[in-house]
Amino acid sequence: MPIVDAQVHIWAANTPERPWPARAEPHRAPLGKEELLKEMDAAGVDRAILVPPSWEGDRNDLALKAAAAHPERFAVMGRFDPEMEGARDRLAGWKEQRGMLGMRFTFHTELLRQPLLDGRFDWVWGDMEKAGIPAMVLFHHEYMSLADRIAERYPGLRLVLDHLGLKSGKGVGEAANFATLDNVLALAKRPNVAAKVSALPCYADDKTYPFRSLHAQIRRVFDAFGPKRTFWGTDWSRLPCTYRQGITMFTEELPWLKGQDLEWVMGRGVCEWIGWRM
Repeated sequence: MPIVDAQVHIWAANTPERPWPARAEPHRAPLGKEELLKEMDAAGVDRAILVPPSWEGDRNDLALKAAAAHPERFAVMGRFDPEMEGARDRLAGWKEQRGMLGMRFTFHTELLRQPLLDGRFDWVWGDMEKAGIPAMVLFHHEYMSLADRIAERYPGLRLVLDHLGLKSGKGVGEAANFATLDNVLALAKRPNVAAKVSALPCYADDKTYPFRSLHAQIRRVFDAFGPKRTFWGTDWSRLPCTYRQGITMFTEELPWLKGQDLEWVMGRGVCEWIGWRM
């Protein structure tokens, strides 16, 4: 059974030659493709989808270089600035970039969300739909209605909801996060929407494997979206357990998840959704 991580970051240091915008900070030292490959090999991860992190701005260079060097291991859901020069032409030729399979947008902070609320993304969704470009999107629960409107207006646009829209940070607990999970599950009615059950251990109050308090929540997502639209992932660089445990939490600790359903959740589903041939 191929194991495909639906989200991992790699990034470089903030330097004068390659500066970051002042909009976010990383949670650890820079992580390169060689370190990630070593960890993937040790854990038994066959492939990973590289999602450039927000603190590097709208750069995709490191992820694209990794995918070009290791096309059998990496693919990219890249960042896109709708206000860049020549943005429409860039979007039209987006998937001509080697290893690039889609786009990823983060709307989880006020700074990152404002361009969406201002209408600067209005043209993007329709152009993505026409070009067959899927998107991974990060909305918190109180803004999930925005994702629903996009999905409804553009039924040919494939959307993936990142991390179930959960919040991290001080004062945000597991109970509060999952109290509004219905805001996410409501989007299962849209056949063009899938959900990433990614980075879940990061949101558990009890940081002890196998994070049993999360198991019922995973089942709720699975029951709503089904095996072909529920995607496993780790966001490995901030995982509070080993990479291998991030896998076995699903493959060994959820007795109801087995057979072809498990195969879909652990990689086949996300690969088919974004068009990454297996």
